[in-house]
Amino acid sequence: MPADSRVDVVGWERWAIACLRAQDFNEEDARSLAGSLAQTSLWGIDSHGIARLPHYLNRVAHGSILARPVIRIERTGPGTAQLHGGQGQGIVVAHRANALAMELAREAGIAAVGVSNSSHCGAVGLYSRAAARQGLIGIAYTHSDSIAAPHGGHQAFFGTNPISMAFPRADGEPLCLDMATTAIPWNRVMNARRDGVALPPGVALDAQGRDCTDADAVRALRPLGGEEYGYKGYGLAMMIELLCGPLNGNPFGPHISPMYDALDRPRELGAFFIVMDPQRFAGGAALASVVAAMAGELSQAPGAPRMPGDPEAEAQAERLRDGIPVPPALWNEMQGWSQRLRVTLPARRA
Repeated sequence: MPADSRVDVVGWERWAIACLRAQDFNEEDARSLAGSLAQTSLWGIDSHGIARLPHYLNRVAHGSILARPVIRIERTGPGTAQLHGGQGQGIVVAHRANALAMELAREAGIAAVGVSNSSHCGAVGLYSRAAARQGLIGIAYTHSDSIAAPHGGHQAFFGTNPISMAFPRADGEPLCLDMATTAIPWNRVMNARRDGVALPPGVALDAQGRDCTDADAVRALRPLGGEEYGYKGYGLAMMIELLCGPLNGNPFGPHISPMYDALDRPRELGAFFIVMDPQRFAGGAALASVVAAMAGELSQAPGAPRMPGDPEAEAQAERLRDGIPVPPALWNEMQGWSQRLRVTLPARRA
């Protein structure tokens, strides 16, 4: 198999911004989207990083994502609001909703903002970390079309329905949990199909409900917890579905337009953001320092456990030094969009 290329993050972002500007995104939104995807790849989360830009460009070209959506905010209480995404790009919409939640949390102590009529919003850790970097506690959820089989079944019903929670940490990056409620994210299946590689056993099912490592034959993901304990991931996925879908007037599971099919049909996805101001609670003033102390204690424990978010920090250091890997199939997609939009490709590192 041909080796991956490597690109510098600055060069890739410059290319991505140029592509998005060619599709009529304004400068601010293009920078936000490109920077978010680049950051996600720096963290080593390749399922939601730079590999997703060609898909977003494709949906914009088909009209199911609008480059310049009319986003409407409806404040419904001292700490609550609804953000209507106007069929916009999900990462752009989610950053605005999360910023609103941070603003409301500073006013009211705690805030909840729901999102309607949006699209795929990438890695939800982008939003919880943004709150934690400002000294707040961030919680983010989203949902998707039918990808995951319910525990005890094998036909897809819910999405990967991720959750992220982040706390500020003194003298360091936030403590951040960012996880799907399935064994793996669906985008990892799509990457495996693109790159012609196998999936690990125990994470996916074929049409007959058998364990499946052939990415092309996968029809559903297993919920987090696997064959025996998948009721845990399944239950979490259901609760997140209700928060992101019906609570915000969005469809759920089987009624959501699939991500990679029906590209001209809007997806009507939701998200849900909760932000808390720790200063409103007894331990708030010392919270970031205690998080740092907890991390220090854990690092000295037998086996040297790492904190959630530490693997991403390590990946970022390596990829800032060596560049972001670009598999051959992704490079081919980038070449195609460069030709279509008349944008110069980023340089590949030696």
